[in-house]
Amino acid sequence: MIQLEPWQWLLAVIAAALIGVAKTGVAGLGMLSVVLFAQIMPAKQATGIVLPLLCFGDIVATLMYRQHARWKYLWRLFPWTAAGVFAGYFALGRFSETQARILIAAIVLTLVGLHLLRRHVGGHEAEHGPWFPPTVGVLAGFTTLVANAAGPLMTIYLLAMRLPKMDFVGTAAVFFLLLNLFKVPFMIDLGLINGASFTLNLLLAPAVLAGTWLGGKLLLRINQRVFENLALGLAALAGLKLVVG
Repeated sequence: MIQLEPWQWLLAVIAAALIGVAKTGVAGLGMLSVVLFAQIMPAKQATGIVLPLLCFGDIVATLMYRQHARWKYLWRLFPWTAAGVFAGYFALGRFSETQARILIAAIVLTLVGLHLLRRHVGGHEAEHGPWFPPTVGVLAGFTTLVANAAGPLMTIYLLAMRLPKMDFVGTAAVFFLLLNLFKVPFMIDLGLINGASFTLNLLLAPAVLAGTWLGGKLLLRINQRVFENLALGLAALAGLKLVVG
């Protein structure tokens, strides 16, 4: 089993709870959990710890919100996302952690800027053009395998589709459940998920479950506009955090 100091256990429990909150309530907090895990252990090892916890949170969120999932927005992404995962699998060993971080940050911040511009001019979904779902799909698949950082990209995509908050969370839950389960064999092959990491996952699973309960309570109380601004702001902060390391 992976040995942690008491302060590292505290951070790990907080990070696991944030995964649950992000999955069922406040989109964008999941990236903060990735950052916290990266403070405990090397970033690549952290991706192997985080993924099973994400899968657990996705299962709970899907059970809670599956009736709100908007499948037409998911079908546009799935083939492109799978292609992005394959690209990330072959690229993982060719990028340094710094290079991968800067690349992903540039992608996220560019899409945040495009979304803000779209909001300013008062456009509609069609204004993104047919390039938008394939682009986000490939980038989400690539970034999720390299750094578990597809959350901000999916946030921007779903905000661009102007989904109500319940539909937003339900659609995101199904998307990430399928995406994260698809990633598991790749991570096992890379040696990032193993017996020791999965033992730690089992110990942290109750914290994820507690976070999903809290996230569900928060979602019912958040105004739609506040929800959208919070999600977009957290996506931008995630991109900036990747730049500064």
